[in-house]
Amino acid sequence: MSSLKKFLSMIKFEHTIFALPFAYIGMVMGFSSGFSLRVFLLVSLAMASARSAAMALNRIIDRKYDALNERTKNREIPSGKIKLSQAYIFTAVSIIIFEVSAYFINDLAFKLSPIALFFVVTYSYTKRFSWLCHLYLGATDAIAPLGGYVAAAYSLSTPIWYLAAFVSFWIAGFDILYSLQDVEFDKKHNLHSIPVKFGISRALWIARLFHITAFVFLAISIRGFSLSWVAYVGATLVAVLLVVEHILVNPNDPKKINIAFFNINSYISLVLLVAFIAGRYCCG
Repeated sequence: MSSLKKFLSMIKFEHTIFALPFAYIGMVMGFSSGFSLRVFLLVSLAMASARSAAMALNRIIDRKYDALNERTKNREIPSGKIKLSQAYIFTAVSIIIFEVSAYFINDLAFKLSPIALFFVVTYSYTKRFSWLCHLYLGATDAIAPLGGYVAAAYSLSTPIWYLAAFVSFWIAGFDILYSLQDVEFDKKHNLHSIPVKFGISRALWIARLFHITAFVFLAISIRGFSLSWVAYVGATLVAVLLVVEHILVNPNDPKKINIAFFNINSYISLVLLVAFIAGRYCCG
């Protein structure tokens, strides 16, 4: 495996598709005088570098637990494919690229960038002391639409906060489902999660509640941006996908959890990207 492939595998680069579309949605909703290729490229670079730093830090911080967990012991750092020093260098470079990107986006983006970095650096620690770690991860990913909007509008508006709330509860909900794979391991090693705290059955209901809440905020954000009926069609399709996700999830079958996590959530991101763009620019 080449060095590049090792690092892309470590940060699960393909999962950037979860958050990047929401940065683009925020950007498009923030444009008032037409599309800007410069802003688009800088937002793309900032998002990719921020997520790379977040995932690399997560792997660094969790390396000891990853080595003990049968599911994660073959990850790049515990398996020795990537040295710890290399991971630190990769993280530092990613953070520098993020800060440089934020600097060139605009003053507000640069001033707010330390807040984004704070969440990026700290979210991996939350499961060590709180079962609210899922919501903290959701809040971290919710920075994507906020950042995209700031990049285009130089400000923040009420509707973009509703979209950020959707991302928060959507991410938190499927992170609960994903954590079902490690319930026994987490109990053994005193790690916190909603399934550990409340049990698997109640955790499934909490995840459903989070996703219902997410859908409500999605609908409110569409109304707040005064989007056309196309956006509501997209939201309806997202609701269907969320139902499918919960039907697919089987705590005793990790393969189905992975299908729900990777496939369904990728579809949700892309559907909403198309729905918001179409809802703003056509079929009004």
